[in-house]
Amino acid sequence: MVIQYQGEQYGKPTTFTIRIIGNNLSKSSSNYQIDLLVGDKQLPIFTTSIHQSLSNCLKEIYLFRKHNGITFNASSEKVSTPLVPYDQVLYNYNKNALFMA
Repeated sequence: MVIQYQGEQYGKPTTFTIRIIGNNLSKSSSNYQIDLLVGDKQLPIFTTSIHQSLSNCLKEIYLFRKHNGITFNASSEKVSTPLVPYDQVLYNYNKNALFMA
């Protein structure tokens, strides 16, 4: 699943891309990897490369954004297809973690 936001980093307008890679390793658990790209450059943001919950991944992006002057415009969200419907529902449920106050 790929989500794009328009935003800025330290006042400079840019496009941010979040790639969510869901890996179902077993029927009882899922693992997620998220990449954050500014323009076409991937940012090294994660303390671990794989998380057991999408919520933890999005909270990590929030903390990274907060400490690196990055803002997303929530209304500019564009979701690319194809996507897994379950991932879309899970992302929509957890995306408020990206925009915490």
